[in-house]
Amino acid sequence: MSAESHPTLPPVRLHSDAELARDALGAPLFARAVRLARWAGPDTRVGIGGELVAARLPEAAAVLGLDAADAESAGYASQAWRVAVDTGLVDVTEPEEDGGEQSGTAAPGEDLALVTRGAPGDVLDLWLAALDTVLADAAVPDLDGLVDALDAGGEIDFDRLDWNPGREADFLDEVLANLYLLTVSEGGAADGRVPLPVLAASMVMPDGMGEPTDAVLEQVSDAMMRLDDQFRQLEPIGLVEFRPVDEELMAEAADEEASAGGSAGRDGGETRDGGDARDDEDVSRYGMVRLTPLGLYGVRARMLEAGVDAPAVGELAGKGADALLDAVAFYSEGAAQAEIEQWLAGRELPAAAAELLAAARGDDEGGPLRRLRCQQALVSAGPEAEPAVRSVLDDPELGGLARVWLAERGLRDVPAPDPEMVFWLTVDTIAAQLAADGETQELPLLMETLTAHHAGFFDQVWRVEHPATVHVLEAMGRLHPDRKAAKEARKAAFKARSRRP
Repeated sequence: MSAESHPTLPPVRLHSDAELARDALGAPLFARAVRLARWAGPDTRVGIGGELVAARLPEAAAVLGLDAADAESAGYASQAWRVAVDTGLVDVTEPEEDGGEQSGTAAPGEDLALVTRGAPGDVLDLWLAALDTVLADAAVPDLDGLVDALDAGGEIDFDRLDWNPGREADFLDEVLANLYLLTVSEGGAADGRVPLPVLAASMVMPDGMGEPTDAVLEQVSDAMMRLDDQFRQLEPIGLVEFRPVDEELMAEAADEEASAGGSAGRDGGETRDGGDARDDEDVSRYGMVRLTPLGLYGVRARMLEAGVDAPAVGELAGKGADALLDAVAFYSEGAAQAEIEQWLAGRELPAAAAELLAAARGDDEGGPLRRLRCQQALVSAGPEAEPAVRSVLDDPELGGLARVWLAERGLRDVPAPDPEMVFWLTVDTIAAQLAADGETQELPLLMETLTAHHAGFFDQVWRVEHPATVHVLEAMGRLHPDRKAAKEARKAAFKARSRRP
């Protein structure tokens, strides 16, 4: 899986290993592999490569509760057997290739015991091995295409097939990476489901592309049907929940294409009442897919193996406050809150609050955002943080934060800040918001609120000894809703730049 496309991803909330292991054991394909591994014995015969000989497939299908006479059932049994062999649930002895034994033997593998007596992590390792097998199968084109591409010697002509195994594997990995990103990022589908056309477009359309051309739309359509086939294969291993493309929709599209030309302009693609017919269609007819909790675990595991930074909520629980604040600095607010709560759990809160405050110091570029996340963490720490907060009231970097925290709780004996601290805190607060979310629609209101109660604010703020003073004033010059104040901010930014060495 490529590490270049998504070098750093938002954190994911994973289920516990025990829950994930139960999901793995319940995945239909993995459960079938386990059943066949238990069935394997002295009479089980395999061919070159360890596949079940054709004569044993009906019996294997019956063991799985399938119709032994059905060809499709034989395919399910063959796939489950291949997974059992590849994961080590079954040990095979292949036949000799020099004309000796015509068939090999099979027996339950040592790893089969891990299914019932292993730790959850052992089960998940077996499932990940099964996932590798299924992904490799999903990257192979349909059998009809393979037959058509056989050359005179019975070998596959890859040029004729237009299929590159490595390219196909990379394509599927990138699809799963995009689906993962859409799942864990804010702004994705509320229920985690992603329309298949959206996922296909993410693979085909260049970033920033406006209205797609007909050629691009054709590529999206082709990619969508390719994904439809691949997700059908990935669902039985428990990686995704998938609603395939509606076959009736495909038939309708074929009819429309066949009738194009002579009937062009008859309806103009509109309903009789003038509305666009496609506007009324359920997007789910084009296919919907979501990663299961087990799927999130599996895709993330593959990303980590490829060197992609794919954090998970809870990973920082055993690390120091400096590592926590640095890591959550660019998390979404919800993810940061979840990580902070897990970090605080089990710690002595007064000591944890003191550690957070110490880690929040610093005049580096990341300082404002660390202090913002520190303030968020102190809210979760509750009243037990008060002694640590009061201890930094005189700190030039933390004193303003401490006063805000104490005042918000209605606590007494909170000393009034001096003007320098007010201005410094204002710059620090806006700098943190700019670093966290950029120039949002809410930021101008925050700027107006923070500056409204200070007469002559811009006459003094340019003198503030904060590394982000110029950056903040320039942003206020662009964003402040009051035109006069924005002009004053630009003048103040010029003065602040002029006094810098």
